[in-house]
Amino acid sequence: MLWIKAFHLIAVICWFAALFYLPRLFVYHAMSDDQISRDRFVIMERKLYRGIATPSMVLTLVLGLWLLHLVPGFMKSGWMHAKLTLVLLCVAYHFAARHYMVQLRDGRCTKSHRFFRVFNELPVFLLVPIVILVVVKPF
Repeated sequence: MLWIKAFHLIAVICWFAALFYLPRLFVYHAMSDDQISRDRFVIMERKLYRGIATPSMVLTLVLGLWLLHLVPGFMKSGWMHAKLTLVLLCVAYHFAARHYMVQLRDGRCTKSHRFFRVFNELPVFLLVPIVILVVVKPF
């Protein structure tokens, strides 16, 4: 079980690294004013999303479900229900990022770099309570 937990944590770290960096690319993409830069950001965003973010998310979810299967008693804990709710919000954020990535790629995005600066901070408000819930198990 410790190996599964270790790889779960590694996947979570990789997923959140991508969730922190991808919207930062959106900031620069939204600020770019030449086609060469925009094309470069499209490639960087696609590779980050497909090569790191999505595989890390899938691995996080698979390993997390495996851990829940091994310790089903966690599902009786309020902290686990709160954590899983926050994880679902992380998944929603992941797909919202994909939505903006496609809009930026297609030149249809109406969001400013200021919007993406705020959007970039949202995963912190998910990660902090998730970590607190897992470590402290307050209820």
